[in-house]
Amino acid sequence: MGTYIALLRGINVGGKNKILMAELRDLLLNIGLKDVQTYIQSGNIIFNSEEENASKLELRIGGAIKEHFGLSVPVIVKTKDALKTVFSSCPFSEEKKQKSYFSLLYKPPKAELVNEVLSITFENEDIKISPNCVYFYSSIGYGKTKYNNNFFERKLRVIATARNYKTMVKLLELSENVN
Repeated sequence: MGTYIALLRGINVGGKNKILMAELRDLLLNIGLKDVQTYIQSGNIIFNSEEENASKLELRIGGAIKEHFGLSVPVIVKTKDALKTVFSSCPFSEEKKQKSYFSLLYKPPKAELVNEVLSITFENEDIKISPNCVYFYSSIGYGKTKYNNNFFERKLRVIATARNYKTMVKLLELSENVN
């Protein structure tokens, strides 16, 4: 049995796509996931499963949410080791990393799109793009940044969901303690 982290895109934001975490946990237990935990209201789920294929888990979770809540929500599922690799591969200094955002990608973007995005620069902001994550840092804060998750999705033509450093740390910590 493996430990996984599911990241939902765009729920409980600005009063839209509302999903109660207790109801979501019950739903996921009912579809056979084990030891389901959620972290904050933005769609972070830690669980165990005998299913070894993350893509199948994404479809299963997304399908259950669609059927139960009537919402089409993008779902990204990573093993705890894969998420740990994304986190530890952050190319920024430790100081910048602690103020960075991790925009996890549903699939690797095309190289020419990556090159186009990398050619767009903004003062006080820095990005690095890997096949499964856009690492971005802004000294002026996420609320004022020109780079954001919607920007990366539009420019890279791939579904993404962003988490800050503290959320990534907490998800990794929780994934180590799933029984």
